Amino acid sequence: MRSMLKAALAATMVIAAPVVAQAESVIRVTLQLPETHSLGQNWNAFKDIVEAKSGGALTVQLFPSAQLFKDKEVPSAVGSGAVEAGSAFLGRFTGAVPAVDVVNLPFFFRDEAHLRAAVATGSPMRNILDAAVLKETGAKVLWWQAFGRNVYLSNGTAIRTPADLNNQKVRTYGKVLGWTVEALGGAPTLMSGSKQFLAYQQGAVDVGMTGASAVKSRKLHEVMDHMTLSYDSAIEFVAVMNNDFFEGLSPENQQIVLEAAAEVEQQLRDAIYAEEDAIIEEMRSTMTVVELTEAERQQWVDATASVSQRFVDDAGDTAAQVVSAVSGM
Repeated sequence: MRSMLKAALAATMVIAAPVVAQAESVIRVTLQLPETHSLGQNWNAFKDIVEAKSGGALTVQLFPSAQLFKDKEVPSAVGSGAVEAGSAFLGRFTGAVPAVDVVNLPFFFRDEAHLRAAVATGSPMRNILDAAVLKETGAKVLWWQAFGRNVYLSNGTAIRTPADLNNQKVRTYGKVLGWTVEALGGAPTLMSGSKQFLAYQQGAVDVGMTGASAVKSRKLHEVMDHMTLSYDSAIEFVAVMNNDFFEGLSPENQQIVLEAAAEVEQQLRDAIYAEEDAIIEEMRSTMTVVELTEAERQQWVDATASVSQRFVDDAGDTAAQVVSAVSGM
């Protein structure tokens, strides 16, 4: 028995040795998108800062286009230490922390300034959610990665008021978004982003929910001719690092990582919103861009007012704390 235990221990040490050897120096990052995408460029900016400020003591290796892990696998892969860091759609953390779905509450953020303040590092909302993600998954949130704001796509006629969604099948990408569609009178259909084009082309759904950038990158303007700028919710990704790995870094390198994260977070949000505006202007030549009047927008707000309480009832105390924190800003 003792010899068997020694053999098992020796095998474990052989497997673990390479990880220990690279623990202080190599940060492997799993990405879902190519490096040319805004989120990939964002990680490259982080890489440049970290490697320069650490004098090469830290090396960042990017693995784009889901080479290592798929989006849904990222929370557990980073949390378990299978990889040091990565990016994932914030909604992928709802299984562990349902309260992160707060960003999908309809018209929860009054305007862009309110959204920016709510999602900023150190904000009351971020403090609550980042701590919950760390506790439940073992992944430390380094920064939030803006992906844009939600818009609606339709074909033939414009979506201007809740009445226009009555009995319409609507593509969604999250549970709370489905509740929003139900409150607006539509029928939600959960669908991955990659399936949108064919779904719209074949009429599998009548209306689409997505980010403005996807309208261009996925060529959705070829199969939908109206885009309604509802901006009713935010689309966010998160950059996370295995907490045990982070804690194993020297205090100096921890500070370098945190400072780099803060810098690239602001860079990306500024770039994404500017890109969003530019894409919308570009799309005006290929589709009808619908901007809601204040009166129309208020109809949407009134129709979806119940979703916030439904979210709190479903997601519990942490959700209630987050809603209270943001509402008081």
